[in-house]
Amino acid sequence: MTTIDARDAEARQILRTNDRGGYTVPTHGLYPYQWNWDSVFAAIGFAEHDMGRAWQEIETLMSAQWPNGMVPHIVFHQIDPGYFPGPDVWRGVGPVPSSGISQPPIAATFVRWLLALDPGGEARARALYPRLVEWHRWFMTWRNEGGAIVVTHPWETGRDNCPDWDGPFAAIEPEGVDQYYRRDTTHVVEEERPRRWDYDRYLYLVKLGAESGWDEAHLGRVTPFRVADPTMTFTLLRSTRDLAAMGRDWGEDVSELEAWIGQMEAGAETLWNPAIGAHDTLDIRSGAHSGVVSNASFLAWYAGVGDDRLLAAYDRIMTEVRYGVPSTDPHHPAYEPKRYWRGPVWAMLNALVALGLAEAGHLDRARALTDSSREMMRENGFAEYFDPRDGAPAGGRNFTWTAAVWLAWASPNTRNAIWAAYI
Repeated sequence: MTTIDARDAEARQILRTNDRGGYTVPTHGLYPYQWNWDSVFAAIGFAEHDMGRAWQEIETLMSAQWPNGMVPHIVFHQIDPGYFPGPDVWRGVGPVPSSGISQPPIAATFVRWLLALDPGGEARARALYPRLVEWHRWFMTWRNEGGAIVVTHPWETGRDNCPDWDGPFAAIEPEGVDQYYRRDTTHVVEEERPRRWDYDRYLYLVKLGAESGWDEAHLGRVTPFRVADPTMTFTLLRSTRDLAAMGRDWGEDVSELEAWIGQMEAGAETLWNPAIGAHDTLDIRSGAHSGVVSNASFLAWYAGVGDDRLLAAYDRIMTEVRYGVPSTDPHHPAYEPKRYWRGPVWAMLNALVALGLAEAGHLDRARALTDSSREMMRENGFAEYFDPRDGAPAGGRNFTWTAAVWLAWASPNTRNAIWAAYI
């Protein structure tokens, strides 16, 4: 069995290997650009041994912010003609080539964590603060449905092909999508990636946005895909709490942020589905919940709105797999334990769920999830995701955010005070 110290060294080497000078790629080959929330997780990994590089990771990401405040989910710093869909398909309107959608806004929370680890970085955090406020304002202006945060593309959530999208996607006829070549299935076996049926609809939604010039007002009216999502709602709520905390420390007027927090706390309740005993997605077009308990459901504790109602679903699912938290409930008919977000375990989401459990007072569950995740990574390395039945690695290998959360959270050698209270 690989030792803890050897895994620590391997994780640092993965960050170095995936470093492109100011930003990291998720892994070589499969993902050749800077991805939004991947990059923010990378920062907390760098913080274990290179604080300056940690700050730089988020600063580089925020340099791609659009004039309307949106921070894109992919930044195409160096064009790779082998990747699809590239900047010519997205036709982003930011200061550097980028995609036209965002991703879970975890950055404000991670900036606050970096500041706690590095008080000398206050000037860098202060410089990021107004940009982060503008990003949050973009969400609250264009993606706010009664306080729940909606997405206009599954890729925006980071949970690309989870069963939550099957219902909304069934209502879409992907007309006008040109022939395309998928590079992802040349790096990862097809059974571990989204289906072509999904991909046709992904590209239809990209086409719809690009042809509108990413006009959010227009897309809000015409897109067939507008779904309130736990990932976005809970990460934005948590990040806004952390942004407001930093602002108060610096004497900023945080009344706008506090109003947003109140709205999202109310909106989170609209995602509660009593039929499954958990929060799930809500299709704004049809008014229907997905009926899927996902690992995103358990981010409610991380957002500060989780309560004991959620424990029954969590405990049931965790007894059904060797390694949690599976991205889809194993009892759901669409569960596929090796296909991307339809079943596998994602270590970086486990870190957020464990932190939320600890903050909510469920310390035994937080420690159990931390211990399980540590064992999974120590035995199977730093894959993109893992089979919940046996921990077998799946997807890409040598993955940045998996290595990062090992260094920041799972390794017993971590010096990161964020998680040190319960690991």
